[in-house]
Amino acid sequence: MKRVTIKDISKHLLLSTSTVSRALTDDKNIRKETREKVLEAAKELGYKPNPSALNLKSGKSNSIGVIVPEMITPFSSKILEGIQNVLSGSKFRVIVAQSNENPETERTNLLMMEEFRVDGIIINLCHETYNHKLYQEILDRGTPMIFFDRIPPSNLDVPKVLVNDQSTSTTMVEHLISTGKKRIVNLMGPKTIRNAIQRADGYKKALYKYKLFDDDLVIETEGTSFIHAKEAMKRLIEKGVVFDAIFAFTDSLAIGAMNYLLEKKYRIPEDVAIASFSGTELSQMVFPPLSTVEQPLVEMGETAVELLLEKIKNPTSKNRFVQLKPELIFRRSTIAQQSHQK
Repeated sequence: MKRVTIKDISKHLLLSTSTVSRALTDDKNIRKETREKVLEAAKELGYKPNPSALNLKSGKSNSIGVIVPEMITPFSSKILEGIQNVLSGSKFRVIVAQSNENPETERTNLLMMEEFRVDGIIINLCHETYNHKLYQEILDRGTPMIFFDRIPPSNLDVPKVLVNDQSTSTTMVEHLISTGKKRIVNLMGPKTIRNAIQRADGYKKALYKYKLFDDDLVIETEGTSFIHAKEAMKRLIEKGVVFDAIFAFTDSLAIGAMNYLLEKKYRIPEDVAIASFSGTELSQMVFPPLSTVEQPLVEMGETAVELLLEKIKNPTSKNRFVQLKPELIFRRSTIAQQSHQK
């Protein structure tokens, strides 16, 4: 059936559309009898108000934009779970877009969010500097932005939510060293992502401490997917680089590397131990289960939207930086079965 509009009610009651509109929005200048007649007709005809039109009229969309790099892994769904936890029962709706790790797509999504007149944007960026100028322009036009996990350079003064990527990476790599591993590869991810560099710095800190660092063991992948990890491992093996462990930027890279090595008959963790950073459900869905730095993703989403609501309520409020505490989970990918049962 065709959607019933204000014009339909107007025609039905032989009233002007402006009178019907004001009656539906409870205008105090409309007579009580007229308002009741309009409301009765609206119910009879099955009229449903258009919230977007009403919000635009008030200058508020009551919507929040969320932009994430990908929706393939559970990472983004956990962030969205946290956002929905906070917004449940509120007036706000969530509009979600993915950049697919492409800064041009991210740019298109940002401009689309502005066209939709969202009240604020929560974003996990895909390139540290590519859209830096646009972020500032959006902020200058009055739309607050909250960055989580992957953040822009420090010269952009915005609220941020993240974990300490460097120190937790150091601790995870020290765990690998404690199991006897000495030739540890770093699948570091693209250098255009700030926390890829920070996690690599944590890796280097641990290896320098134990005098184990070797440039040949640091591999910058072209992306963060399973296939990028497989391509990196293939290059490493073809070069003849000797290694006995891997620390990967994300669970996806770690699992891609693990799958490739298992195909090549490597034993995990006896021949090669593997650890990563992210802590999504993927780490428990593979065999052997993956040791990982588990970020509090739901809490990260909750914190990000709470910071955004603060800025929506008071645009001049201080831009807060919130650092959450991750948990290091050690599983079979780094601990041999006999040791694991002790």
